Amino acid sequence: MVKELVAHVQEAFGWGEDVVVSAGPRGALGQIWRLDVGPARYALKEIFAEPPSEALIQAELAFGRRAAEAGVRLPASHPDRDGRHLLEPPGGTWLRLYDWIDLRPVELTAPTTPGEIGALIARLHRCAPAATVEPDGGPPARWYDRVPTTHEWAEVAASDAVWAARLANLLATLPELCAAVAPVDPAELILCHRDLHPENVLADSAGALVVVDWDNLGPAVPSRELARALFDWFCDDSTADLEAMRGMYEAYLSEGGPGRITDLADFTMLLASHLHFLLVQARVALDPHAERRHREWAEREIDEALRTLPTTRQLTDVLKLTRSR
Repeated sequence: MVKELVAHVQEAFGWGEDVVVSAGPRGALGQIWRLDVGPARYALKEIFAEPPSEALIQAELAFGRRAAEAGVRLPASHPDRDGRHLLEPPGGTWLRLYDWIDLRPVELTAPTTPGEIGALIARLHRCAPAATVEPDGGPPARWYDRVPTTHEWAEVAASDAVWAARLANLLATLPELCAAVAPVDPAELILCHRDLHPENVLADSAGALVVVDWDNLGPAVPSRELARALFDWFCDDSTADLEAMRGMYEAYLSEGGPGRITDLADFTMLLASHLHFLLVQARVALDPHAERRHREWAEREIDEALRTLPTTRQLTDVLKLTRSR
């Protein structure tokens, strides 16, 4: 299958040279392939889910230019000979081509990391335009401000999967945990990356931060994206690193970030996106028609999601921390 994808790209970009292919990282929505074309290196993204619309791609390119001017590094997206940034080869997936950058996970234990992440998010928020609708013109996605309903959970909660008992225990705690989830105020919305977790903010060979995977770009409240990022980066296995969170939040404020975490409702994006992601992965894991590679990946993501969902106590502790600034 990979050979067919590469052949399609060769034709679209007019490459006459042989292409050397190697596997890169994969995420929920796609697989990255490294392509060596003579002296040039590219990242080919194979998209599994619904492909980005032309409006989303154009919004991404425009915001990427603003972010770069603000000091945020990101891989360049390359159009083919016909100006297309999205290719549709036979087989049911879609392709995009970017610069390849040698990247590695950010060292979370480094003392400067919280400040670097906080400053990065502040720069993104400072350069972002207001955005009251999705790039395609629709209303803001409910993925970020509404948690799944009891009815939506029912189809996966009744399964006999190995994680079913853990999921049942989690569902029993959701009414209290999600009591503060609230719709957004349209006046607070700006254009946001909406997926700034550690797999999408990486370090290059010199240690500089690089933001990848802009496919979820859209309107969000900056305080809510910041609150989610605090937990995505510094809460693992239900243990929150409050000192690291403090350093990240203070750096965000010092860099002029507009968001302020002052209320439990500011954790809405964290809870809603986390729970929606868990539900989607549970559906994939239980889908007999899904490819084996997708089911296996979903099982690993379910385990992590069940481990890392914050508790009500942790939300309260972080809120005390941010209110004190």
